[in-house]
Amino acid sequence: MYSLSTVIITIFAFILTMVMIFIRPKNMNEAIPASVGAIIVLFSGSVSTFDLIDIGSKVTGAAVTIIATIVMAIVLESFGFFRWTAALMLKVSKGSGIRLYWYTLLLCFLMTLFFNNDGSILITTPILILIFKNIGLKTRQKIPYLLSGALIATASSAPIGVSNIVNLIALKIIGMDLYLQTAMMFVPATLGLVFLAFLLLLVFRKDIPKEIRLHSYTLPLQSNHRFHPLQRKNEDMFEKQKKLMIQMLIFVFLVRISLFVASFFNISVSLVAVLGSVVLLIWRWIHLKKNPKDVLTKIPWHILIFAFGMYVIIYGLHNIGLTSLMVDQLGSIVNDSLLHASVTMGSITAFLSNIFNNHPALMVSTLALTEMGLDQLLMQTVYLANIIGSDIGSLILPIGTLATLLWMDILRKNNIRITWLEYIKVTLIVIPPTLILTLIGLYFWLLLVFV
Repeated sequence: MYSLSTVIITIFAFILTMVMIFIRPKNMNEAIPASVGAIIVLFSGSVSTFDLIDIGSKVTGAAVTIIATIVMAIVLESFGFFRWTAALMLKVSKGSGIRLYWYTLLLCFLMTLFFNNDGSILITTPILILIFKNIGLKTRQKIPYLLSGALIATASSAPIGVSNIVNLIALKIIGMDLYLQTAMMFVPATLGLVFLAFLLLLVFRKDIPKEIRLHSYTLPLQSNHRFHPLQRKNEDMFEKQKKLMIQMLIFVFLVRISLFVASFFNISVSLVAVLGSVVLLIWRWIHLKKNPKDVLTKIPWHILIFAFGMYVIIYGLHNIGLTSLMVDQLGSIVNDSLLHASVTMGSITAFLSNIFNNHPALMVSTLALTEMGLDQLLMQTVYLANIIGSDIGSLILPIGTLATLLWMDILRKNNIRITWLEYIKVTLIVIPPTLILTLIGLYFWLLLVFV
């Protein structure tokens, strides 16, 4: 039993952290208040040294996996993948704004499956910015592509557990492997994404241009050249790079598949991911003569610091009784039926994610889940509902996911301004119905296949 002062300080640290993250004075990096809050919690005594070791054991493997996939994204950028893909999207869109919209969402979905939601944001956002520089869209015409792409890229981490660091951590706590998680989740989550894509199209139908026109010069496939879109030299270079890009994507796909194989045979997923990134780094070193050291400066380390700090704070809240309170209040509802369990816990996790980010929210929900004494199928259902709430329901506010925070940071660096109000006006319309539909879809899918 913790003292009253420990309880008060822990709650104060949480509130202070969230207030500082929301107001972000002088564009303060979110890792700073998370770190300060974690330090306060440590000094309060609600988190022990043993807890830190436990947090480290849960976070380290997932963090290494995510870093490895981000390294893969950085390597692809070095090979010109961003420019090549932007040129390809303009080519296949054939001057149609609607067609470009659907290709944008498809790209975001595939990049999240190939890498993870953070890596997808790091890849797709610069690609879209490159495209905008060559088709001269107005600011309001850019928002449908940027915002829809970001929402789809982030929500696309729901179908497979390896696409999100928080999913990987929760998997470890629950004890599920990637294969089973994907078999139970892929179909309902993907249907939810399709529904979200059509909702976004309805919301942005007036802002998406019917036709897009290229400027005098289109995307150079190398940073030091500018080629006219009709020049034969540019076409030849596009075709020459096509073979290399396909080879690299096939390799990344094989690495992705190997993660599931590793999980199935109880081999370290993070080890396989690291090996894959090392091979790509060597490939880059041989092909481009680039030393791997530059990758260290491009990895967004602050995201991992933020995640660890928030986990420390949430562990403190867990230790002073937050998860016990959730168990007492929700145990009877969760045990009522699979449908009630799915919708209730998914909605609660979504709410918590929008209040203090999906990383700590999913951890709280998962820790509470392990203490409810549920049978295996019910526990797995609630866990998957938590994932949906964490990956899709968290998108109402920009603070809900690290990927969204990273996305907004990229936009700021490129002088593209999308305010919180502009963001929320869209997400309040599209995210709640998508969340409910996906949770209900999860129930019927499990009922059809696994019950």
